[in-house]
Amino acid sequence: MLTTTFVTWMGQRTTAVALPLVALAETGSTWSTGLVGGAVGLPMLTSPWWARGLRQRLTTGRSLACVLAVQVAGLLVVPVGAAVGTVGAVHLAAAGVITGCATALSGPGQRALLSDICDPLGSAVTTKMLAWQDFMHRITMILAPPAAGWAVAVGGPSPLLWAEAAGAGVGAALLCTVRGTATPAPPVGSAASDGPASPDGPASPGGPAGTRAGAPALRQVLARHGDIRRAVTMSGVGGLVWFAFTLGLAILGAETGRPGLLISAGMTGYGLGSLAGALLAPALVPRMPALATMAAGWAVLGVTFVVMPAAASSLVVLGCVAAIGGFSMPLGIGALNRLISTRTDGAERRAAFAAESLVHDGAVSIGLLAGGAVIGMAGAGPTLVAAGAAQVLVALLAGPWWGARRLVPYSPPVAG
Repeated sequence: MLTTTFVTWMGQRTTAVALPLVALAETGSTWSTGLVGGAVGLPMLTSPWWARGLRQRLTTGRSLACVLAVQVAGLLVVPVGAAVGTVGAVHLAAAGVITGCATALSGPGQRALLSDICDPLGSAVTTKMLAWQDFMHRITMILAPPAAGWAVAVGGPSPLLWAEAAGAGVGAALLCTVRGTATPAPPVGSAASDGPASPDGPASPGGPAGTRAGAPALRQVLARHGDIRRAVTMSGVGGLVWFAFTLGLAILGAETGRPGLLISAGMTGYGLGSLAGALLAPALVPRMPALATMAAGWAVLGVTFVVMPAAASSLVVLGCVAAIGGFSMPLGIGALNRLISTRTDGAERRAAFAAESLVHDGAVSIGLLAGGAVIGMAGAGPTLVAAGAAQVLVALLAGPWWGARRLVPYSPPVAG
């Protein structure tokens, strides 16, 4: 499962370089370069409705492999169309919708299955494996961009699209070898549907109110688990203001006569710091208080946002500040995964991971959509300061110092 994460994310990050170039070359329109990315977001934002029951069937490696096979089909739309010279807006939108549907199911499903497989080995092992999965994701931030740049320079962008589809196919084959099985969603009204006792209150008979065929609604899972709701809120706010870092540094560099330099220094520093944090997360996160770790991580990132405009006069200092923020993120995300994997199981766990993915990724999309206008009105520097202050504020309000419960590990029942 960890290798699948690495292979699929390498493909996605390299294609992020190649796909806009192919879209521009085939259609001659600049607006088409973002069409796939925009279409990918639609299935994610609507997944609470169409994916509610479907995600509860993704309880084995083979079922998740089928999801990746659908993703392969979506990834092949553009390169096949380019090969026959018929790529247009419809092809780009179709590719985005198909891959978006698969992505909305695959990411949360893989984290939930990995957690379920590790449950018998203890909560510490589960936390470590989820942290290693995040490391596999983050290392592609460093490896993929230079690899993609070299590949485009040597053979053009189109081969990378075929390579991503092949990588997703390899990931599907790897998932077919996963032997573990997650706990299936029990039927409504069965005693088993209660799941583990939540520290936020006893489970109601017959499972959470409003479940459908054992599939809890995302909002109901968040309502039942207060600490997870707090953590997802911090993740959502962080995603919403992420544009201040990416767009903000890019625009600030252009405004100060250093186009591309500030964002390069910031992203490089963030990536290296993130990789260092991800290497230490498997050892540190199981030993640290989950909600406090997450709140501290988002607060540290917020402080670095506030400092960045002042640090922008030196590329080295800016990179170091961004590295501090990057280092804190794997610890915070590892703590969030620990909360979900420890407080929930079965159907609730799959719904909780899906809720976190929906809130964070949806917030990132909204932030990027509105970010340019916000920076245009307020300026890049003030936007970075305001975004950082917002993250610090939500970390203070949602942290463990306002009545949060102590982390109580969930131990799966022993048969017999």
